[in-house]
Amino acid sequence: MMKRASFSIEPVPPFDFDLTAGYLTYFRGRYGTDVFEEGVYRRMQRLKGGSALLSVWSTGTIDAPMLEAEVRSENLDEEMIVEARESLAWLLGTDDDLAPFYEMANADPHLPPVVKGMHGLHIAHTSTAYEALVLAILGQQISTHVARMLRNLIAETYGESLEVDGELYRAFPSPQSLADAGVEALRSIKFSQRKAEYISDISKQIVSGELDLESFRDQPADDVVKSLTKIRGIGPWTAQWLLIRALGYPDGFPHGDLAMERMMGMLVDPSADAPKPMSSKEASEYSERWSPFRSYVTTYIFGAGRSGKFEEFVRGGNQHS
Repeated sequence: MMKRASFSIEPVPPFDFDLTAGYLTYFRGRYGTDVFEEGVYRRMQRLKGGSALLSVWSTGTIDAPMLEAEVRSENLDEEMIVEARESLAWLLGTDDDLAPFYEMANADPHLPPVVKGMHGLHIAHTSTAYEALVLAILGQQISTHVARMLRNLIAETYGESLEVDGELYRAFPSPQSLADAGVEALRSIKFSQRKAEYISDISKQIVSGELDLESFRDQPADDVVKSLTKIRGIGPWTAQWLLIRALGYPDGFPHGDLAMERMMGMLVDPSADAPKPMSSKEASEYSERWSPFRSYVTTYIFGAGRSGKFEEFVRGGNQHS
C-alpha cells in the first residue's frame, strides 16, 4: 500500500518554479521521465529505500518562493523523506544563489534582455551523473525532435515503472538495466550503432565499478573534462553538459553546440535580418567574458530557446534599449 508524506522547500530567491520545472520538461509538459502538468512537477525516483513518486508545486512567489512537496512510496520511512527532499532541491536547483551571476549579467552589453526574460530560472539538474551522460550521448549530433523520441523510448523500454492514481510514471533506467540490454536491444529502439555501443560500454563500466561518475563532483573542472574525454563516446561537448546538468559546476560551456552558436550570433547582433552563427572558436572565445558563470548563461540561453522566446527577448530588448 502507498504511503505518503508532505514537506516544504524554501528556495533561495528569486526562484521561478514554472520556468525551472519547465526547463526540465523542455516546456513540453512531459519529457522522458519528467512531468510538469497543471502546476505540479512529478518524477519517479529510485531512492535508497525503494521507488517513490515525488511531486512538488509552488505556494509562494518569485521573490518570496515556497514549495510544497509530497513523496509517495510503499516503503516510506524518515530516511526516504529526507532523501526525497534533497533530491527535489537538487533537481530544481533551489539552493542556488543567482545574485553573483545577475551582477555579472546585468553589466554585460547583451545578456540583460535574456536574464530579464528568464528572471528566477535556477539551473535544473539531472538526478545522477549517469542520467546526464546517457542523455547527452543521445543528444549528440541529432535534432531535438529525434533526441526527445530516443529519451522517451529508453525510459519506456528500460525504466522501472510505478502506477499512482491511474497514471504510469517511469524512472530513468539504471546502469544495470542498460548493461543487461546490450547493443542489439538498444539498436532495436532506434539507437545508432555508435550510441548503442557507447551507452552499453559505459553502463557496463559503472556496474563493474570501473567507472564512478559521482566521484567527479569534488574534482577541478579541467580534471573532470580530461578524465571524461578519455572515455569512448565522450567528447568536450558531452563533458561540458555533464558539468552543467549533473555535477553542479558554475562555469561549464558546451563547446561546439550548434544551437548555442546560432543563438550567440543573434545575441550579439540582434538587429541583423539574418544573424550569422558564431563559429565554435568564436563562441568559445566570446564565452570567456562570462566566466565563472557560463553554466548560468548557457542555462538562460537554452531556457529562452526551449521556451520559444529567445528571439523575442533579444530583438525586443535591443529595440527598447
